[in-house]
Amino acid sequence: MLLGCAAAAEEQGSNSSEYEETKKMLVDLLKSDEGKSALSDILSEESMREKIIMDQDIIKKTVEDTLNAEKGKAFWEEMMKDPKFAKTFANSMQSKNEEMLKALMKDPEYQQMMIDVMKNPEMEKATLEVLKGKEHRKQVMTIMSEALESPKFKAKITEILDKVAEKQMSKEDSGGSGGGSGGG
Repeated sequence: MLLGCAAAAEEQGSNSSEYEETKKMLVDLLKSDEGKSALSDILSEESMREKIIMDQDIIKKTVEDTLNAEKGKAFWEEMMKDPKFAKTFANSMQSKNEEMLKALMKDPEYQQMMIDVMKNPEMEKATLEVLKGKEHRKQVMTIMSEALESPKFKAKITEILDKVAEKQMSKEDSGGSGGGSGGG
C-alpha cells in the first residue's frame, strides 16, 4: 500500500512539473516574435475580433463598471477633451441617440419634464434673449417672406380678406338703411 501511495505521489508530482513546463513553454511562445505575429494575424481578422470583443458579457460589465466608477468618469472626461475621439464617439452613437430622443418625445413624463424646464425663469429669459436677437428676427422675416410668396398662403389670405369685406359690406347695408330712416 505504501508503494502505491508513493507511485501516485510521484505521478502527481510529475503532472505538476509537466504543467509548469507546458505553461513556461506557452508563455515563452507567446512572448516570441512568431507568437506575437500569430496573435496579431488572428486579431487582425474582423470576425475574430468581433467574437473576442463583442460576444463577452464581461466586456459589457466592465464598461458599465468603468462608467459608474469615479476613475471611469475621469477617464471619459479626459477622453472627451480630444476632439477627434469625441467626434468619432458622437458619430457612432448618433442614430441610437436620435431613436431614443424620438421615443422620449412621446413619453408623457419626459414631455412634462421638458415643459418644466421651459417654465424655469432662467430658461425663459434665455429663450427670450434668443428670440429678441438680430439673427432670430432675420430668420423670422425670411420665413414670413417665403410664406407670403406661397400660392396656398396667398389663397388663404385672399379668402380671409374676402370674408372680412363681405362682413363689412353687410354691416354697412344693414347699418346704412337703419341710420337713413332714423335721420328723416
